[in-house]
Amino acid sequence: MFRKLVAIEPVSLIPSAEKALHSYAEKVVMFPDVPAGDDEIVARIGDADAVLLSYTSQINRSVLEKCPNIRYIGMCCSLYSPESANVDIRYANERGITVTGIRDYGDEGVVEYVVSELVRCLHGFGQESWEEMPREITGLKVGVIGLGKSGGMIADALKFFGADIAYFARSEKEDAAAKGYRFLPLGELLSQSEVVFCCLNKNTVLLHEAEFEQLGNKKILFNTGLSPAWDEPAFVKWLKGDNLCFCDTLGALGGAHLLSHPHVRCMQVSTGRTRQAFDRLSEKVLANIEAYNR
Repeated sequence: MFRKLVAIEPVSLIPSAEKALHSYAEKVVMFPDVPAGDDEIVARIGDADAVLLSYTSQINRSVLEKCPNIRYIGMCCSLYSPESANVDIRYANERGITVTGIRDYGDEGVVEYVVSELVRCLHGFGQESWEEMPREITGLKVGVIGLGKSGGMIADALKFFGADIAYFARSEKEDAAAKGYRFLPLGELLSQSEVVFCCLNKNTVLLHEAEFEQLGNKKILFNTGLSPAWDEPAFVKWLKGDNLCFCDTLGALGGAHLLSHPHVRCMQVSTGRTRQAFDRLSEKVLANIEAYNR
């Protein structure tokens, strides 16, 4: 059991999960707002031996050096790699601090967003149709960059509607081949696809000027990651053509300065933040704490 557990910011746990935290710590402190900076984070952590945070704050080396009692950090958000994490995991591990995170809790909402926006665009619901005549997803040439959990779910959903699926990933996947998905080099995938979905880890950039030239004109690009999958100058140059880009959040787009672009469609909402996602998040956060305390 922890002596003191502190959530330094809102961590989106459902009420029953917040209540359950008290069974893992003698004292639990939940802060209702996001700390202004490192000094406030250090003050909130104090002498706590366990810390929870979401994706809106960072626990860097400087914070860890000033909080010597920490032995557990629970990220109540996605953790894919040390490079993309908002905790200095490598330094934490050097200090003997366990850092846990979660995955695959908001993907269902993202898939629904993708299907909804693509159908509206192709059919012209509430807007001009993408082509002169409304069309179905049937036969649409779709390229998925990053066939992880969310990329795989998007591919499966569009396959159900009859899309022709190709993908690019670090390696070819047997289960994807069994579904009839074609593994292609990135350049070939970009040139052949009518619609491209970037489903990459945070801070992963694969689309540069050469890739946008391969993508070409009259294309639709979705970015479902937490950060842009492109170099911004090359992206903006590509947007000047007869192209469209869809993102759900400003983080995925790259900033508010791009919102007014006529070829950008940004919801400014995290489409993975649903009631069911919070249920899944809460279950996984508690499971990580339970596993650590065994």
